Amino acid sequence: MIEDPNPQRTPLSELGEFGLIERLTADLVPVHASTVVGVGDDAAVLRPDAEHDLLVSTDLLVEGVHFDLAYVPLQHLGYKAAVVNFSDMYAMGGTPTQLTVGLAVSSRFPVEALDEVYAGLRRACAQYGVDLVGGDTTSSPSGLTLAVTVLGQVAKGGAIRRSGAQATDLIVVSGDLGGAYMGLQVLEREKATFLANPNLQPDLSEYQYPIERQLKPEARKDIVELLKELDVTPTSMMDVSDGLSSELLHLTKASGLGCVVFEDKLPIDPAVLRTCEEFGIHPVTAVMNGGEDYELVFTVSLADYDKIKGNPSMTPIGHMTASDGAYLVNQGGTHVPLTAQGWKAFSA
Repeated sequence: MIEDPNPQRTPLSELGEFGLIERLTADLVPVHASTVVGVGDDAAVLRPDAEHDLLVSTDLLVEGVHFDLAYVPLQHLGYKAAVVNFSDMYAMGGTPTQLTVGLAVSSRFPVEALDEVYAGLRRACAQYGVDLVGGDTTSSPSGLTLAVTVLGQVAKGGAIRRSGAQATDLIVVSGDLGGAYMGLQVLEREKATFLANPNLQPDLSEYQYPIERQLKPEARKDIVELLKELDVTPTSMMDVSDGLSSELLHLTKASGLGCVVFEDKLPIDPAVLRTCEEFGIHPVTAVMNGGEDYELVFTVSLADYDKIKGNPSMTPIGHMTASDGAYLVNQGGTHVPLTAQGWKAFSA
């Protein structure tokens, strides 16, 4: 009998996605001077020349984990797979320039299905001015998996990190939050209804906004451009992919600070509020823990407040603090500790 060389077996659920990343990358030390930022931000930062820094980010999308083809059109899937990576570039204050795609696909998919995926990828690249420059395809025993890598660029030293916030900096979010999560609730409900009675045809017209937020998100290129026009440089920034609570905890940990955000300041679209009421879900739950909005959350100096106040594209929701702890102040004035309850890969 051969002894197990590694008798300790730690379940992935014990570490979670972020714990696993920290464990796997804890001892990584760059050996090239051109590696400016490695693991730990929205994108790696490389410095191939004296003028620009190169941004690199990779995402995996796995059928049955990240998307359900029962209600996700293949063309939307391709579009979203590209856009969520573009969002990482903008979250670093950069511009996406090239994209590569890896596809693992089972024999249940015809060629025409992959044509649809690529039609979405092409549309996203055309929309954002990105070149699709290559990739790889292989077979899969089941389902469909996409691996998307995006390259981008930013002025030398201009990448906006998660770690740059200062105490008293304002916390600002773009757009509105919670819509993608509520769109997912609608789609899951309609899927269950269809499975129970395939003859029923859903009427989704009143849920157009939250469904679009889930199926076809957009990266906030406009916010990066707007901040430059206003002469505002965020001290830290990232995109909202795993829920606002998770992202705020990333910012506070990276910056070594705490934060306070206010429930009554959270931007929520009226259509999302109506959907929350219908489903019996508190809107704050959708905002703080839902994820997949791909808005930007960033910090700015108090000195820049006058430049952004009243702008409909940006909402100050709180501030960083010198003390430890991240809190949501609810309508009653109670400080509720933030916990990362959004997307958790490897959850049991």
